[in-house]
Amino acid sequence: MSEINVTPFVDVMLVLLIVFMVTAPLLTVGIPVDLPKVKSSALTDQKDPLEITVKLDGEVYLGESKVEVDNLIPRLNAITDQNTEARIYVRGDREVAYGRIMEIMSLINSAGYVKVALVTENPTNN
Repeated sequence: MSEINVTPFVDVMLVLLIVFMVTAPLLTVGIPVDLPKVKSSALTDQKDPLEITVKLDGEVYLGESKVEVDNLIPRLNAITDQNTEARIYVRGDREVAYGRIMEIMSLINSAGYVKVALVTENPTNN
């Protein structure tokens, strides 16, 4: 009577599981920007926030889709069902002019959204 040896199969499955567990968090951010590095505590939130990204060339993205500044608020209203309590994170490249980031944040605040925050990176200790 012969039996199938499942040990190699289990080993391969565990390796694949580890690979997917390591790479899954890296897939969450689609728009690459060079965030400023500051020391602060990490935000803990239960719901996934909306992310608005301002790239170095001034392009604005809502999530992973490019959006014109004039269409930003109507798109936000459509996504949040006009819930002004929705959490919105603004990710801006560290080389973008401060005024451009504040222009976007002011636009969001003037639409009534109150939970708007800037995203930064923790500095690495080298």
